Amino acid sequence: MDRTYRVLAINPGSTSTKVSVYSDEEELFTEVLRHPQSETQKYKTIYEQFNFRKEVVLKLLSEKGIALESLDAVVGRGGNMKPVPGGTYLVNQAMLEDLKIGVMGQHASNLGGIIAQAIAGPLGIPAYIVDPVVVDEFEELARISGIPDIERKSKDHPLNQKATARKAAAELGGEYRQFNFIVAHMGGGISVGVHKQGKIVDVNNCLDGDGPFSPERAGGLPVGSLIDMCYSGKYTREEMRKKIVGGGGLMAYLGTNDGREVVKRIKAGDEKARLIYEAMAYQVAKEIGAGATVLKGKVDAILLTGGLAYDELFVGWIKERVEFIAPVRVYPGEFEMIAMVQGVLRVLKGQEEARTYA
Repeated sequence: MDRTYRVLAINPGSTSTKVSVYSDEEELFTEVLRHPQSETQKYKTIYEQFNFRKEVVLKLLSEKGIALESLDAVVGRGGNMKPVPGGTYLVNQAMLEDLKIGVMGQHASNLGGIIAQAIAGPLGIPAYIVDPVVVDEFEELARISGIPDIERKSKDHPLNQKATARKAAAELGGEYRQFNFIVAHMGGGISVGVHKQGKIVDVNNCLDGDGPFSPERAGGLPVGSLIDMCYSGKYTREEMRKKIVGGGGLMAYLGTNDGREVVKRIKAGDEKARLIYEAMAYQVAKEIGAGATVLKGKVDAILLTGGLAYDELFVGWIKERVEFIAPVRVYPGEFEMIAMVQGVLRVLKGQEEARTYA
């Protein structure tokens, strides 16, 4: 009989830290620890939050009666280190240094690997990260932008996208590397990834203004008009960034980033809400169609995931435009915690080797 492994998973977000403990793939508990702005504002940098976040995780484990000695591994959300192929990575000193300084940017997810190592190290057990936000498996054609100074970058939702793709592959009776999928992660940001035999070979950079607009991001914009806005003298650099990420999309048009609120307005007869919401679905469908050309039409399935995938109206609008390409499968919500744990289990059970970060 195969032994079971107990894995602690830690996912730091900007205003919370999500913590799970699994016995193999059985969830023992998951809890979201909220951090009010009054607490996080005490720290000048993301890294300065390290001890505070680690201590709240340890306190929770104690309250839940989880003995540290019972753990076999710890996994943290992968942050802004150097771009890497997808996979499960053993946390090492090079990774810790890059996460600490945020070589690809500052975000709370940078603390995932750092906290994981801080807990795992004294216990003599391994610490890992899985499919970090900087996963880059682009084919060379996908990197070309149109201006030599700007290279297209892979910034999306690889952890949930790959978890969804693996789930679909298993349901279809095969392995992830055997299929071609187009995966749309539809949350606060929307990323549409082209998955070619186990690699994300193209995806819109949903963080920096590419692809469909979303509940709080502007997506791809007419460049000339954007340049004019930037040099109009009306907005600072920070204000323009906020228009693109955080204050764009549904937030800009309707004053909310909550799809459920938009649906309520539509049901109450709000025609503007319907127009904007359907336009967002229209842009997602367009991006899926573009992805199909990357795969030359050889698409096994289109996978819809993220919070917006719960909404039948939104999903229906997308389906009616893309079902001619391939069957559409819907996986509402996100699978980040179990995806991290599954990545660790594949290594611990000898199904794949841990990658080394350099």
